[in-house]
Amino acid sequence: MSDHHYSFPAALTLTLITILFTSRVQSIGVNWGTSASHPLPPSKVVELLKLNKITKVKLFDSNPQVLEALSNSAVDVTVGIPNSMLRTLNSSVKSAESWVHDNLTRYLSARTRIEYITIGDEPFLQSYGSRFYPFVVGAAINIEAALIRAKVSKKVKVVIPCSFDAFGSESGQPSKGHFRPDINKTMIQVLNFLTKTQSPFFVNISPFLSYYQNKNISLDFALFKEAARPHNDTHRLYKNSFELSYDTLITALTVAGFPNIDIVISQIGWPTDGAPNATVSNAEIFTKGILDHFRNKKGTPIRPRVMPLEIYIHALLDEDQRNITVGNFERHWGMFTFDGQAKYQVDFSQSTKSLVNARSVEYFASRWCVVNNNIDMSNATARAMVACTNADCTALSPGSSCFNLSWPGNVSYAFNSYYQQHDQRADSCDFGGLGMITTVDPSVGNCRFNVELKASFSVSLLGSKFDCSLILIVLMVWLLLERF
Repeated sequence: MSDHHYSFPAALTLTLITILFTSRVQSIGVNWGTSASHPLPPSKVVELLKLNKITKVKLFDSNPQVLEALSNSAVDVTVGIPNSMLRTLNSSVKSAESWVHDNLTRYLSARTRIEYITIGDEPFLQSYGSRFYPFVVGAAINIEAALIRAKVSKKVKVVIPCSFDAFGSESGQPSKGHFRPDINKTMIQVLNFLTKTQSPFFVNISPFLSYYQNKNISLDFALFKEAARPHNDTHRLYKNSFELSYDTLITALTVAGFPNIDIVISQIGWPTDGAPNATVSNAEIFTKGILDHFRNKKGTPIRPRVMPLEIYIHALLDEDQRNITVGNFERHWGMFTFDGQAKYQVDFSQSTKSLVNARSVEYFASRWCVVNNNIDMSNATARAMVACTNADCTALSPGSSCFNLSWPGNVSYAFNSYYQQHDQRADSCDFGGLGMITTVDPSVGNCRFNVELKASFSVSLLGSKFDCSLILIVLMVWLLLERF
């Protein structure tokens, strides 16, 4: 009797501990960007989220039509403030209050479940220099004050996304991790703010970029493959790139004095085109690897069996207008193609064993623009380069899905990309008489000649002429080699 009397509290205590441990629900979401010339209508995207049981989504802005489509959807939403607004929000509480009124409170009242506001989009990226990060903390403080005034600060948290290159280790060992010296002071201010407001630390981790930019990272190591050669760090064995990056961050946070802050991985994924090894098969392997790692609560060598609160797979859909300064792969992160068709199969939600395609998608007519081989082709290369300054030719870059197209097939690809992005207007397939419209699909193997969507809402084209500079160089060399 006495044994039973004392064992009950012990069992109850163990149960309570288990409940408390598991009550911090670990969730999986996706990033939804709209930098596309002909984006899938927001209502179709929300339907796609529901079909795939995706209950969390992170946006990069606060597009009204997107937020309206998410109302009553039971999807938890993170909205974003663009980097271009940080200086203004840093200097003006009134501007922060206006932003909260225009982009938050009216959607909350319409039952859009907004839970986070991100201050900037990777404002600490090293390539930005000091353009944005000096204004981050001030903008966050003013937005938080606006939330308090609107009486929604308990419901919506302000977070600050940390880029993958904001922390690192010169030796490559996680135990030597630290924040970049140029932003270390600001990062401590960020962490103080997050601690005070009880908000998690949002961080982008990119094993693909680690592999792409670091010769010491092998493809197998980045893809969670068992055959990968492990990395050793003071008796800790690292079997994949994700663990290596995550523990480098943990050390950086510890050195900064914030070892126990909650972490959300706000961006992690693998592109499917635009660079060597940016393939559909590798993306499938990687996505399955990170989902298994997260669900099995494997943790990392520094934090065994402890995982982030949430992870957001980057990304839901391809975006043909994303900035490609970092690389042509930036337009190909989607688990789904631009029109909502699954690229590979993965049990994103454990209740659905495979990805489900978008339904009833509206396209333009099944027409393509290709080269007319029956006329003088001497000016084709120049015309193709002009086309690519106003279209997306990233699939033609080395190692990509259309790289092996022979001349003039690659010229036809450039022509068609321009033609589709200009709504299949007849005059957009002229090219000085070199182009002709066909109803025969010119796609070859894995190289898809797209037919664009009938866009339901407009987005700004993000300076494609500037973004296409790398494409032009690649295309020029390739076309000339093939021509001569």
